[in-house]
Amino acid sequence: MKRTDYISWDEYFMGVAILAGKRSKDPSTQVGACIVDNDNKILSQGYNGLPIGCSDDEFPWDREGDALETKYPYVVHAELNAILNSRGSYLHGAKIYVALFPCNECAKAIIQAGIKEVIYLSDKYADTAPVKASKRMFKAAGVKMTKLEPKLKNINISFDINDI
Repeated sequence: MKRTDYISWDEYFMGVAILAGKRSKDPSTQVGACIVDNDNKILSQGYNGLPIGCSDDEFPWDREGDALETKYPYVVHAELNAILNSRGSYLHGAKIYVALFPCNECAKAIIQAGIKEVIYLSDKYADTAPVKASKRMFKAAGVKMTKLEPKLKNINISFDINDI
């Protein structure tokens, strides 16, 4: 008899996005993204971090202070990184899984890439102008916004070969 306690596709892809976010060097926010086609094939992944060639040790990670001494002008968000990492894959009609609802800049890239659904866990910045702008653009462009309500609170990953 087959297992019945396996995770859903949505939980799986959100888990991949969260795991990708674990690669982020940002001390305060680790966001990952996973782009998937209609056949449940992963097209790309990304996380928030500095552009290639920009050292994690030479650029600031602060959230406050002089604008050029904060992370904000330098960090590439997970969604944009996933789009750029797709290496020209056809993203039209795809879905993007991301733990945190996308900002307005990422929303523009998502729309331009032809991604048709955003699946997210948290909308903690819902009252901010960037997120309000995102939702306005998504609605105008026909991008579906889905808040994931996972059945599971945790997915355990073990590197112990005895668990396989």
